[in-house]
Amino acid sequence: MSVKPLRIGVAGLGTVGSGVLRLLAQNANLIETRCGRALKVVAVSARDKSKKRKVDTGDAVWVDDPVSLAGHPDIDVVAELMGGAEGAARKLAEAALGAGRPVVTANKALIAAHGMALAGIAERAKTVFAYEAAVAGGIPIIKTVREALAANRVTEIHGILNGTCNYILTQMRLRRVSFEQVLEEAQARGYAEADPAADVDGHDSAHKLGILSCIAFGTELRMAHIVTEGIRHVTLADIGYADELGYRIKLLGVARMTGDGIEQRVGPCMVPLGKPLAGIEDVLNGIQLHGDYAGKMMLVGAGAGAEATASAVVADLIDLAAARTALPLGRPVGTLEKPQPMGAEKSRGCFYIRLTVKDKPGVVADIAAILRDHAVSMESMVQHGSPSGDAVPIAIATHETTLAEMQTAMAGIAALPIVLEPPCVMRIEQG
Repeated sequence: MSVKPLRIGVAGLGTVGSGVLRLLAQNANLIETRCGRALKVVAVSARDKSKKRKVDTGDAVWVDDPVSLAGHPDIDVVAELMGGAEGAARKLAEAALGAGRPVVTANKALIAAHGMALAGIAERAKTVFAYEAAVAGGIPIIKTVREALAANRVTEIHGILNGTCNYILTQMRLRRVSFEQVLEEAQARGYAEADPAADVDGHDSAHKLGILSCIAFGTELRMAHIVTEGIRHVTLADIGYADELGYRIKLLGVARMTGDGIEQRVGPCMVPLGKPLAGIEDVLNGIQLHGDYAGKMMLVGAGAGAEATASAVVADLIDLAAARTALPLGRPVGTLEKPQPMGAEKSRGCFYIRLTVKDKPGVVADIAAILRDHAVSMESMVQHGSPSGDAVPIAIATHETTLAEMQTAMAGIAALPIVLEPPCVMRIEQG
C-alpha cells in the first residue's frame, strides 16, 4: 500500500522559502527514498502574490493570509519561513500548534522571544515544533545538542554564530580595510541586511546562544541574561595588535555552566592562533561543545544562505515524515530550571586592552599602578610610536582576573588625564 505524501504549507517565499522549494523539487526522489514518503508543497503564502520570483511553486495553491494555513484542510505541516518575532509568524505558529498541526521554522527571533511558550503549546497538543534551521544554518547543532548529546551534561558552548560578522572581521584582517568599508561590501554581496544592527550589534548571535543554552543546560530561555556586545568598535588597530599578540578576533557566543551560575555572553574576543575557532573564516560558523562523557567537539559549516538553511528545514520535514520526533527543548517545558546568572564579580578571564595615551614619561607606570591596585597582572604589552608625536597607542594582554576588577581598573584608567580615548577592552577566550 502506498504511503500518502507529507503535505506542506509554506509561509514565506523569500531566500529561505525559495530555497526549500528548490531543494524539495531537485532532490525529491532522494528524499522519498530516505524517509519512505514523498514531501509535497500543496499551499504557499507570501506578502506579495504579484512579485516575480525565481522559484516554481508548481501546482501549490496560493493562500492570501498565511495564518489561515494553520487550519487549511489539505495541509499536514506548516513551514513558517517569514521571519520576525511577532505578527503573522507568531500568530501562525501559535494557531497551527494549538490545532495540533506540526510547525517547522527557521525563525530564531521567534524562538528566542516565544520558544518556551510555543514548545508548551506543542507539548499540550502532542504535536511537533522543529527549528533546526534557526541556529547556525546547515549545521545540525540543535539535533546534536538535544539528541546526540542527550546522555551528557553539556558544560560549555563557544560559537561563531554569525557569518556576517565573521566575514567582516576576516576581510578587515586580510585586506586591512575598515569596518565601515567591509560592511558596505557585505551589504552589496547580500551577506548583511540594509539595517545590519541585528548582526553587527550581536543580537542575532545572542538569539542563537540563548536557544542553545536552553537545550544544553536544561534551563529556561532568558534572553535578558545574555550580556551582548557587537563589533562596531573593532578597529584596524585591534586587528593589527591581535596579529602581534598571537590572536584572531572573532565574535563569540560563550555559555558556561559553573558552580557560581551560568555565564552567557556575546562579544568580540581574542582567540589564540592554533585554536580551532581562530581558523574559521569568512561566512562560516563554528560551534565548540563540551560534554562530560563525549568530551570536546566542534561543528563547522555554512551558517546562513538559501541552500544551507533549506537543508536544515527539509531535514526537519524528513524527520516528521519518518515519524522521528523529539521534545522541542529536549525536555518538558515544565521541567526547565530557572537559570542563575553568574555575576560580574565571579566571571573570570584574560583581557586585551587598547589605550591611546599622551606621549609622556611615566605613562606606562601610571597605568600599571592602577592595574596592580585592582589585581590585574600584565602578561604582555605592545607599544608603537606615533607619527604625530603627541599620542601613543598601547596594547596590553592580561593574566586571568575577574571582570569586576577589570571594569573598576578601566574606570580608573579612563579617568587619567593622560588617556585620550575611552579604553577598548576585549576578552581573551581560549576556546
